Amino acid sequence: MSPRLAIATLPTASGPSSTLDAVFFALADGTRRALLARLRSSEATAGSLATGFAMTRPAVSRHLRVLRQAEMVREERRGRERVYTLEPRRLQLISDWLEDYRVFWPARLHDLKDFVESMPDDAPVPPQVPAPRAPRSPKRRPR
Repeated sequence: MSPRLAIATLPTASGPSSTLDAVFFALADGTRRALLARLRSSEATAGSLATGFAMTRPAVSRHLRVLRQAEMVREERRGRERVYTLEPRRLQLISDWLEDYRVFWPARLHDLKDFVESMPDDAPVPPQVPAPRAPRSPKRRPR
């Protein structure tokens, strides 16, 4: 399977784990994260979202399809245009999943604080600079 086709396929299992997989898959690409950032302020058409990217409109449409399949954006047809809107529920899902891991940071930072405070208050020793080397003399070839 070519890399171009891979962006349009998501895991097919169902359940909370597959939903997280789909969201992380969608967020794994910088272009898709940039598209989400553009949709943060307001809805936008597919054409306006495609401007500014160094890729074709069909390539941007494939990225939007991945975001749509992960239910991170909603697509609405308005006449001939497709208008995309950010769906923040999936981002909340990731935030909820990360919540269990956030407890580690305060503990780690507390351990770091204890370690730094346990160090002696002596003045820091400046790093030693190696002595300059004498210039090399050119090697002579034997005759």
